[in-house]
Amino acid sequence: MDSYFTLQSNIEASGEFVDRKSRFIAQLVHIESEDEANAFIEMVRKRHYDARHNVPAWILVDGRERQSDDGEPSRTSGMPTLEVLRGAGLKNVCCVVTRYFGGILLGSGGLVRAYSKAASMALEAAGRARMAEWSLVETDCGYAQYERVRRLLSDLGAEEVEASFGAEVSVSALLPLETAPLFCDRLGDVTAGSAKSRVAGSVFRPQKIFSEK
Repeated sequence: MDSYFTLQSNIEASGEFVDRKSRFIAQLVHIESEDEANAFIEMVRKRHYDARHNVPAWILVDGRERQSDDGEPSRTSGMPTLEVLRGAGLKNVCCVVTRYFGGILLGSGGLVRAYSKAASMALEAAGRARMAEWSLVETDCGYAQYERVRRLLSDLGAEEVEASFGAEVSVSALLPLETAPLFCDRLGDVTAGSAKSRVAGSVFRPQKIFSEK
C-alpha cells in the first residue's frame, strides 16, 4: 500500500444530527489498533451511559474492520456508519454514534439516513489527511559534495534532512517513495560518483493535508 487516508488530527471530532427529537451524536477519532478502538468505544459508552444506543464502527489499515448495531434493527446503524468511513477511504479510524431516543420511531430508512448523516458531519469537521509511504535515504559524501547533495534532496521534495559531520558527511532524509530511486540515480552525477546512498527503510507520514469544510 503506497498511501491511504486517515483523519487530519488526533483530536476527537464530532457531529450531531437531530431527527424527530432523536439526537444522533457521532464521535470520530484516529486509532492505531483494535485495542485503541475498543478503548474509545468503552469511553464513549461511559460518557453517554444514559443513551439508548452507542453504535461503533472502525477500520484499520491492515484491512480489519468491525461494526455493531448495538440494539438497533439489523444493518440500520453500524453498517451505514461503516459505509461512511469506507466511502471516504479512511483507515485507522473509529466512529461511535450515540443515539438519544426521542420517542418517535424513525423506521429503517430513517435510521440509516440519521446514522449516516451524523457520521458524515463528524468527518466533515475532522477533515482528512493522505498518509503516504516515504523512503528513509542515507547518504555518505565528502564535505565538498555536501551542498550539492542538500540541493538535490530539496529539489526532489525531501523532508527532515539531518546531517552528521565526521571523516565524511552522513546525510539522512525522508523522500517520497517515488522519488527515492531518482535521487539515487542523480546522486552519482552531482558528486561525480564519489557519494554513496542507500534506502534504509520507510515510514508512513502525512503527504498532503486538506480540509473538506
